[in-house]
Amino acid sequence: MASENTRKWAIIPEPNSMTVGEGTVLLPYAGRVNESIAIGDGDFLLAHQLVADIRSATGTDWDIATGDMWSGFIRLRIADSRDFDSQDGGTAGAYTLTINTDGITITGCDFEGVRNGVQTLRQLIRQNGAVLPELQIADAPACQIRGYYLDATRGRVPTLAWLKQWADKLCLYKYNQLQLYIEHTFAFDGMSETWRGSSPLTPADTLEFDQYCANLGIELVPSVSTFGHQYVAMRTQELRELGEFPEDADRPFSFIERMRHHTLNVADDRAFAFSAQLVDSYLQLFRSKRFNICADETFDLGKGKSKQKAQRVGVAALYATYVGKLCEHLSKQGREPMFWGDIAIEMPEILETLPNNVTLLNWQYDPEATDEKIQLVAQAGAKQIVCPAVWGWNALLPRIDDAWNNIARIARYGLDCGAEGMLVTDWGDFGHVNDPRMAVPGMIFGAQYAWNPAGDTVENDLLERISRVEYGDCSARFVALLRNASAQAVFTWRELVEYLELDDGTGNCNTDVAQTIPCLADRLVDHLSDCGNAMTVREARNRMMRNMATTIERIPQANRALQQCMVDIAPIAAHMGNPGITAAVRIAMEGQLLLNRVGFALAEAHDVRDAHDAGDWRPSDYRALARELECWCEAYAKEWNATSQPSELHRIQETVWKAADELRRISK
Repeated sequence: MASENTRKWAIIPEPNSMTVGEGTVLLPYAGRVNESIAIGDGDFLLAHQLVADIRSATGTDWDIATGDMWSGFIRLRIADSRDFDSQDGGTAGAYTLTINTDGITITGCDFEGVRNGVQTLRQLIRQNGAVLPELQIADAPACQIRGYYLDATRGRVPTLAWLKQWADKLCLYKYNQLQLYIEHTFAFDGMSETWRGSSPLTPADTLEFDQYCANLGIELVPSVSTFGHQYVAMRTQELRELGEFPEDADRPFSFIERMRHHTLNVADDRAFAFSAQLVDSYLQLFRSKRFNICADETFDLGKGKSKQKAQRVGVAALYATYVGKLCEHLSKQGREPMFWGDIAIEMPEILETLPNNVTLLNWQYDPEATDEKIQLVAQAGAKQIVCPAVWGWNALLPRIDDAWNNIARIARYGLDCGAEGMLVTDWGDFGHVNDPRMAVPGMIFGAQYAWNPAGDTVENDLLERISRVEYGDCSARFVALLRNASAQAVFTWRELVEYLELDDGTGNCNTDVAQTIPCLADRLVDHLSDCGNAMTVREARNRMMRNMATTIERIPQANRALQQCMVDIAPIAAHMGNPGITAAVRIAMEGQLLLNRVGFALAEAHDVRDAHDAGDWRPSDYRALARELECWCEAYAKEWNATSQPSELHRIQETVWKAADELRRISK
């Protein structure tokens, strides 16, 4: 096989077996794709995908036909018993691709196999135009389930048009499953108080998108929170009594509290009726037989309204009984339940109670995660899908190194432990400030490792291949520069939100927020015993910023490095012909420059830095920095609208404005 350095093109996921010849094949200027009717592609979508890419890459128009009477330079067909050797064994999704002077033939063992072969050919056409390399490929996926999980609830609700674009991209990289995470952003009947103002997805959106995904060979699996993560619903007048702490329903909205306090009181029989209604109405909109009830991070279980029952039966039994009841409810309707495995893994006795048809979604996001928890589920005999992350949450720039380490590691563990597949997650904590287009490198990592977890792909090689295949970057540097830029994030969106939300809205310290910040959590009780009163906002913020002192020192150097990344990436982006990603990257980098400067200013305001050593950012510049933040926020909002409904954009804007107001306050 020719090396990446000599052939200047790539395929993602990298095929298991590929032989590249010495010659090339010139595509006809007036060719035809012949797609066999036996493939089951009713609208000949696969042929149309190829024709569209040929037109885009060469400017020529091709014909489409089916049947033995019509010739085709590109032929798409279903395999017979002689087409795959015993090694492939007719594996679902397997295909062969041959390119020679006689033409191009893609043979799949099923529809998905042909689809996968077509995506490989599309990538080659996009990079090589009308002159393709002679080659032979025999390929099959290691994971039968190669899924993507997209947060569509905690800040961003994607537009239907963008969801379709994302499904197209998932198809190109051979994903075959997609789930959208829903808490309150779906227009359920009778729940308008919950979803009002959130730009909710509708049944019509779902039906249309389900059909769109099915045509692409992607299973759209329903996923909705039914236990934890009911923060918005539990703050409504109509549903607050179903929560563990209804007395807190009128507290000011908090990004951090939304991630912590959101659990149903399952000791109340009305809770199950509520969850069952969500399940029953939602499942009718999907053709998939799978259903994800989520049931993760039930932090408040047994601590509020359900405390007495939990003391009698135990928290684990309370959790297992409720989840088991929901799973049984789904099973009776012919559905296969899924749920997140964090609680069951923390309380392993729950694993022994799981029905045979339940799949545990085993999420492990630590870049240095071990296989302990995946082994635990495997040894319990439970079905599992392993779930790493693209590492975009709480940040303007994606943490590409963390994503690669996490995804590559978890994929290998899943393969070793016999997992049924991999589901790559893309979360939007703290308002989903992360632009979904920034998740593309992480998504492609997932595509590579779900296809071939045991491969010896190295990170830098994969970054170069992504630059070529996805971004059309002949220099193969684009993604590496994006990675380098993300390494300069010193004071991030997370730190800004934590700093601002330490004020509970009344001028007092929000202890719920403080407990989530390690340097404060250890001091809250000690402070109360030492001083006889609660920690003030000023004291909490002082401690937080002092804990960051060493990190803050990096900001001037980090911003210089980030500005150099912007200089280096600009000419590359200009030649990629993708103004959408160019704008998204520029806005993200500019935003991180400003966040770093805000962190530097706050550190100085809390006497963490010497005012005489503040460089270019002296107190007189704070108001100018506030104005820069506000102008940036307007540009950010325009990019938000490129992919997303208005949804909770206003919360991000309000956070930026609070930061600007704080800068003006400390400048006095």
